[in-house]
Amino acid sequence: MRIKGLQPLLAALALTAAGLRAEPVCVTDDAEREVCLEQPAERIVALSPGATELLFAAGAGDQVVGTVNHSDYPEAAKKIPRVGTYKRLDLEGLLAREPDLIIGWQSGNPGAQLKQLREFDVPLYLSEPRRFRDVASTLERLGALAGTRDPAKRAARDFLAAIGGLRDTYGDAQPVSVFYQIWPDPLMTINDEHLMGQATRLCGGNNVFGDVDNLTPRINRESVLERDPEAIIAGGMGEADRSWLEPWRQFEELQAVKRRNLFFVPPSTIQRPTPRLVKGVRILCRKLETARGRRG
Repeated sequence: MRIKGLQPLLAALALTAAGLRAEPVCVTDDAEREVCLEQPAERIVALSPGATELLFAAGAGDQVVGTVNHSDYPEAAKKIPRVGTYKRLDLEGLLAREPDLIIGWQSGNPGAQLKQLREFDVPLYLSEPRRFRDVASTLERLGALAGTRDPAKRAARDFLAAIGGLRDTYGDAQPVSVFYQIWPDPLMTINDEHLMGQATRLCGGNNVFGDVDNLTPRINRESVLERDPEAIIAGGMGEADRSWLEPWRQFEELQAVKRRNLFFVPPSTIQRPTPRLVKGVRILCRKLETARGRRG
């Protein structure tokens, strides 16, 4: 009698559990599109190194089954199968990973291929963090989609706290005029709306191309010489490649050259919208503090 009495209860509990699992998860992505899943994603493909890193930071690294070239952080990301580059996706290879969620890069992935992906029966979340708070929000939204809300919320909270600490430290620093080079040929920089532009401003930097319209404008060398920045910041093709700075040394009339203010920041720490921005911004702020100390 006791066993028979338990059967209806167990059946009811099973139905309740099934109902809970079926509860849809919905978030709004950075393209203002609602992305809904019937249940948290178990097989995720990330279409940029930054998206891969964000998923790991949100506690969903074990669910990433495909990514693109140069997804190298954390160490476990290097072992994930590749589905092309962020500029040229292997759509057949991507679908072969059988994803139940795809994280795209709105401004970085090819528009035509993103359009194709929208036609497939796989939810597509488009990511484009433009502010520090957007990085935190992205962590929380990815955590919701992946079923890792708690670690994602902790990562978001810790990130904002660290950025706030840097803002408190450097908020009243004397301005330093800065040229930030993100590519050598064609020569490219960032404006103040870019996340790296905001990092520069947080450190007390005055971006000499901050007022241009394009997020990542192409410029010429003469325009840099005309603006005569006090500091030049650049990355490179690797985490220790300072070669992009070398051509500027020939322009001895530049303030940045005269004062030895040609600074390198490891690109992955500041060019990806992830929690590692804290490390990159900290390095950048210290470089600009060095520039202040070299004034006559």
